[in-house]
Amino acid sequence: MHEYGRIMPAVKAANPRAVFAADDWRAIATLSRWRGIWLVLHAWMVVALAAFGGAAAWDYHWLTGLLATPLVLAILGGRQLGLSILMHDGAHGLLHPNRKTNNWLGQWPTGAATGSDLFAYRAYHLTHHKFTQQPEDPDLSLSAPFPTSRDSLRRKFIRDLTGQTFYKQRRAQFALALRGASNTAHTVGRFLVLQAILLTISLLVWGWVPFVLWLAALATSFQLFLRIRNIAEHACTPTGSGDPFTHARTTYAGLIARFTVAPYWVNYHSEHHLFMGVPCYHLAATHRLLGTGGYHPKMTLSPNYRDVLTQAVN
Repeated sequence: MHEYGRIMPAVKAANPRAVFAADDWRAIATLSRWRGIWLVLHAWMVVALAAFGGAAAWDYHWLTGLLATPLVLAILGGRQLGLSILMHDGAHGLLHPNRKTNNWLGQWPTGAATGSDLFAYRAYHLTHHKFTQQPEDPDLSLSAPFPTSRDSLRRKFIRDLTGQTFYKQRRAQFALALRGASNTAHTVGRFLVLQAILLTISLLVWGWVPFVLWLAALATSFQLFLRIRNIAEHACTPTGSGDPFTHARTTYAGLIARFTVAPYWVNYHSEHHLFMGVPCYHLAATHRLLGTGGYHPKMTLSPNYRDVLTQAVN
């Protein structure tokens, strides 16, 4: 795509050596051999506790089950988003220093959980980094519609929470697979295999309810949290200038946000775009170092996700 007949240039990246002391950069850019694995295990432990806790609430009494379900779906949707975030780190080669281990972690226990393919996502996502908010950016459609009307945003949220977004996306994905698109067929296959594993565990341990809760979250709260996360990252920012500090937004996240829309430090998105070789577990430290260096005034920072959504409506 072009603007005024010209191919848009790739956006500039920040030079870490011009921003950080050598020891500081080494500390935040070094990959751990265990932290990525631990985060994947952590996500699945939270999923298990939420799903089986929700089942216990239903077993105790239908009213306790009914009252607990919104909380359970929120926790499950947040961890499903967390698995997507960890798959994203795998796409950058940041889950583990061993490439084969990194790719397996990004393909099976994280990517397959929500129906994503690590390698297809990697090609797509690195193009997003290269042309952030330029016409060539494949993610431009996620931020370009904003700001929008309050009614439009409400309709989007309703589609997410009623499963319409999930159904539309899965229908398109499964249709491609049935038409013989091999990459998509493999992605759908991994998704179905992992769902079968989860269903088997659910039936062996507690019956249908934990798996039903998992699927319900995947179709509802996960879609909503994913949308809010996408809005927060680039919508209504001054992205597009030659200054790499304007390419994304960082949003401060409290405890509830970290359990839902901002798992595993994904809220530090400006830092990620500035230095995409930094693993998610070092992004908070990166943010602190940038503050110490006096770079925060150059960045797009929001105090919370409510503020982001306020900016996203006309």
